[in-house]
Amino acid sequence: MAAVLLGWLLRASGRGGVDDASVNSTSCDRAAAAAAATAVSASKTTAKPAEACRAALSADMPIPLIDMSLPEAEAAAALRYACEEFGFFYLKNHGVPAADIEAMFRESRRFFATSLELKMRVVADKNNRGFTPMGEETLDPAQQSEGDTKEGYYIGKHSTAPLPLHGPNQWPEHVPSFQPAMEVYFDALVNLGHRTARLVALALELDADFFAQKGRCDDPMVFLRLLRYAPRRSEPSAGVYGCGAHTDYGMLTFLVTDDVPGLEIWREGRWLSVPKVPGCFVVNLGDMLQRWTNDAWQATRHRVVNRLGLERFSTPFFWEPNFDCRVECVSTCVHEQWPARYAPITSGQFLLDKYRSTHANFKE
Repeated sequence: MAAVLLGWLLRASGRGGVDDASVNSTSCDRAAAAAAATAVSASKTTAKPAEACRAALSADMPIPLIDMSLPEAEAAAALRYACEEFGFFYLKNHGVPAADIEAMFRESRRFFATSLELKMRVVADKNNRGFTPMGEETLDPAQQSEGDTKEGYYIGKHSTAPLPLHGPNQWPEHVPSFQPAMEVYFDALVNLGHRTARLVALALELDADFFAQKGRCDDPMVFLRLLRYAPRRSEPSAGVYGCGAHTDYGMLTFLVTDDVPGLEIWREGRWLSVPKVPGCFVVNLGDMLQRWTNDAWQATRHRVVNRLGLERFSTPFFWEPNFDCRVECVSTCVHEQWPARYAPITSGQFLLDKYRSTHANFKE
């Protein structure tokens, strides 16, 4: 049985030397984990943690850093450590030109600076493409007194497939330079997702091309979401957040931001600020990848708290499996004493269920 499963079982059973807060107790039965760890460890030992990642952690870099210029095996080992322990990591030497990132932010600012009337001409359609007004999304209804203090713009892959979440993009005619810049950046991030998915497969002790196989992620659902946060100070005690606490729905999210801080992740019983590191993406895994790994990897709750009350620009890119991909626990994360904890589901159905619960204007 795979070492990736043993590492999780040891932590879940309290035998891994890791603070209990790093384990999601709601999805873990300690007794079952201990029994399964004993069985698995008889035939497999866990890999040595990525010590270089651990040693580099600091207040300025509180999550592991993955260097894509390293040999694949080294990068995959570091990624496995990051996903087992944090669910978040910085990604450097990713190959996306800085000029493309700068152009994307320039056009994002240009669009959001236009009037609400003009923005509403491209309001999000049933395929989840276009403008989403301020407060339209509420990611943590139990804690929020109002919607997120942000507005957004969704861009997806142009598609003629007769499926939900597929279709043509909407482009703001009043900002003619917007579409070319976004298409260049979008294509670069699609490619980055494929390269990162290869590392994910290796980290899970699967064939490197596991996710690239036909029917899995060879035709991924991908969404670029431009975000503008209002220049308004968050008030957590009053239920006002830039973005409510949540886990991402899908497989992988690639985030770049401007220099205004705000991102926080829940770790070891407290909210931890994740600052921008120049030249790096912040990457996190989502609920779908947690499901695929049978809880061996955990999606981490995160939020945006605008403590400075400044306008803030942020751009997540969501890289998801094919719409019809069957998501089921992979063999390296299942054992007879730790069976699959989730029934198979298609990627598209999983995402549709999530969108319905958080977007006020979502249509099908």
